[in-house]
Amino acid sequence: MGIFEPFRAIGYINADSVPFSVQRLGTETFVTVSVGKAFQVYNCAKLNLVLAGPQLPKKIRALASFRDYTFASYGKDIAVFKRTDQVVTWSRHEEKVNILFLFGEYVLSADIKGNVFIWSFKGAGTNSEPVGSISLEDKFTPTCIMHPDTYLNKVIIGSEEGPLQLWNISTKKKIYEFKGWNSAVRCCVSSPALDIVAVGCSDGTVHVHNIRYDEELMSFNHQIRGAVTALSFRTDGQPLLASGGSSGVISIWNLEKRRLHSVIRDAHDGSIVSLHFFANEPILMSSAADNSIKMWIFDSNDGDARLLRFRSGHSAPPRCIRFYGNGKCILSAGQDRAFRLFSVVQDQQSRELSQRHVSKRAKKLRVKEEEIKLKPVITFDCAIEPLFQVWGFKSCKLKSRLDVGKSVTKISYHRANGLLATVADDMVLLLFDTVSMKMVRRFEGHTDRITDLCFSEDGKWLLSSSMDGTLRIWDISLAKQIDAMAVDVSITSLSMSPNMDVLATTHVDQKRCVSLVLILGGGGQQLGTRGELINSVVLLHVSHSSCYNFGRVNQALFSASTNVDNYASGKHVRNVRLPTVSSTEISEEEQVHNSGDSKHSNVEPFVIMNHQIPNLITLSLLPKSQWQSLTNLDIIKVRNKPIEPPKKPEKAPFFLPSVPSLSGEILFEPPANSKETDSSTADNTNHKNMADLSSHFSRLLQSCGETKNYSAFTDYLKGLSPSSLDMELRMLQIIDDDESENMEDKPELQSILLLLDYFIHELSCRNNFEFVQAVLKLFLKIHGETMRRYSVLQDKVKKLVEVQSLVWQKIDKMFQTARCMVTFLSNSQF
Repeated sequence: MGIFEPFRAIGYINADSVPFSVQRLGTETFVTVSVGKAFQVYNCAKLNLVLAGPQLPKKIRALASFRDYTFASYGKDIAVFKRTDQVVTWSRHEEKVNILFLFGEYVLSADIKGNVFIWSFKGAGTNSEPVGSISLEDKFTPTCIMHPDTYLNKVIIGSEEGPLQLWNISTKKKIYEFKGWNSAVRCCVSSPALDIVAVGCSDGTVHVHNIRYDEELMSFNHQIRGAVTALSFRTDGQPLLASGGSSGVISIWNLEKRRLHSVIRDAHDGSIVSLHFFANEPILMSSAADNSIKMWIFDSNDGDARLLRFRSGHSAPPRCIRFYGNGKCILSAGQDRAFRLFSVVQDQQSRELSQRHVSKRAKKLRVKEEEIKLKPVITFDCAIEPLFQVWGFKSCKLKSRLDVGKSVTKISYHRANGLLATVADDMVLLLFDTVSMKMVRRFEGHTDRITDLCFSEDGKWLLSSSMDGTLRIWDISLAKQIDAMAVDVSITSLSMSPNMDVLATTHVDQKRCVSLVLILGGGGQQLGTRGELINSVVLLHVSHSSCYNFGRVNQALFSASTNVDNYASGKHVRNVRLPTVSSTEISEEEQVHNSGDSKHSNVEPFVIMNHQIPNLITLSLLPKSQWQSLTNLDIIKVRNKPIEPPKKPEKAPFFLPSVPSLSGEILFEPPANSKETDSSTADNTNHKNMADLSSHFSRLLQSCGETKNYSAFTDYLKGLSPSSLDMELRMLQIIDDDESENMEDKPELQSILLLLDYFIHELSCRNNFEFVQAVLKLFLKIHGETMRRYSVLQDKVKKLVEVQSLVWQKIDKMFQTARCMVTFLSNSQF
């Protein structure tokens, strides 16, 4: 166990070379994109993220989607997801699968050796075998698959060698072969006109072809060199064709006039991966290798497109990051000459900071945007509270000087305690007190160039990263290293949030990369995930259990009775896999199990830590609305009481039997067996029997009480709504006023005794602390008078009071220790 644990990665919008998949559900359109080993689904109305899939063992190579199903190929396998749950793995390919094509109720998959399998996803949870296969020729490497409209059971397959083939997937036979244009086919799409398709080639040409007669109608040539990587026809009546290439430029061609209509220059900073015109709308969606998705609308008089909405991240590796404000935002600068703000809370709020009309000035000057953008930022700093101090420069004399002895490469200054950290070429960290002008600390341990360093907000820790792949945490007061971890890719920049709950990092050659690592706080349901870092901004989240974690961590690290080495030893370096965009990841062992392969995998997943850290409490992580309103339900009911009573219906529904009455009111005919029902109901209401109380609540409480393991019962309570939980507790009220001799046999009393045992156990273990306290308060409000009246409950109540008092004494002592430690550190001078 260490101080930092992986949490998640942010800022990754789409993969470099995997085309997106667009589908329409009802009145809304969704796009599924690949983000390395996972996929994400965006709602095209606002391009907001609605779904994030789990992590796969390898990077996704192709995507397809249909309604709730998502198909993702990785390596030689294909994973089938229903929303985010993997239902089956298709494993028949012996080579890497690089093409997935949705065809009605079937999915076609093609590998790099020309093997095409046909899969039926109807009942995908059980079908793990293909319904058919096609073996292409040896010198025919498939690059794209397309279905011409009205061509039943037929697809066109383009090749790396240049020709195209028309296949019938029902008979598994080749019908026709098109010679091509002596250039590799990169993309092929069907047009709104029958028998007409567009083919993009690697030599930069676009061919509009009639496949019925195998005749070329027209061809277009890109002015900028590079392959045609994406094509899409406009379907709202305008004869336009959009084409994208490796240069990042989108060209719009007029098919009637057979010439270039318009050009979207600098649409993307990388090769275009996908283009898609929305059905019967003048809106074009594009994605590229620059980690962005953009939507363009053609609503101007001249027919040019303007940017409607977009989502983007860094298109090149970020070099420097700093937390801004209260820790909910991160400023990031990268090699793509962009200065960005990332939101830790809501990813859709992330954006690039303006560089003042770059697009307009670039268009006016006829140059690329990157030529007039901000130069690549090496480092920066920020502050939200400026100092209104006046400095006199009259003397113009040097006040003091610190002699480091070697060339300084990095410095970091902590304003509150006046400490200055420096790094030289010898990989040694030196700390200087700027008040006394003396060196106060010296830290050694890194074996390669130190890339960045930062102080924690309270000035107790110094964090440093190095090209040796390690992140080290140094305790300034103890003058020692307290933790070190090795990551897969060396860290180039790091920053800790003002609340000390999130650490952000960037990494070598990882585009759009800022990682999140969790500072361990002993909270309930501690996070733990495994996985590769993908191209994104990575955030390291700390204290997911609430503000209590910070105090508990300080006590564990700085209490006089606690050994720091027991919590986070700096004597060895822990290997940590960097976080991913999603909180869950599918291990290779699970994939092997799903695919039926018995091969052993050496990948070890992160373990979710459920054990209790000594002297600490854990929280339930439930929303406040679920437990704060438990004791105020009566007030809420009075407030929500309707102003007027419900009105009687003017007419009864025709299908309900009614009888005539003199008063004019509607009277419904009673059922035939009403007399028997009334008599049986009267017998049941005279007394409560044990069967009435044997609800799931009572049975689960009793079974958990026998094993002294109440986790299942707690989970059941946490799943109830506040009103349902209130009803369950009120059902145990004792109706009889007098204490009889056989009180111990009453089922209500036994359930109350079991509940007291439950509260004593949970308070002793300090689990789900805030939720148990709220339920206990509601329990005392309902049954407080009962426990006072009956003597058989007094011993349990005394034990409950003792445990409750002991727990709160420990919490008070913990916060006193934390306050004393903060006061000591704030007043100390090094």
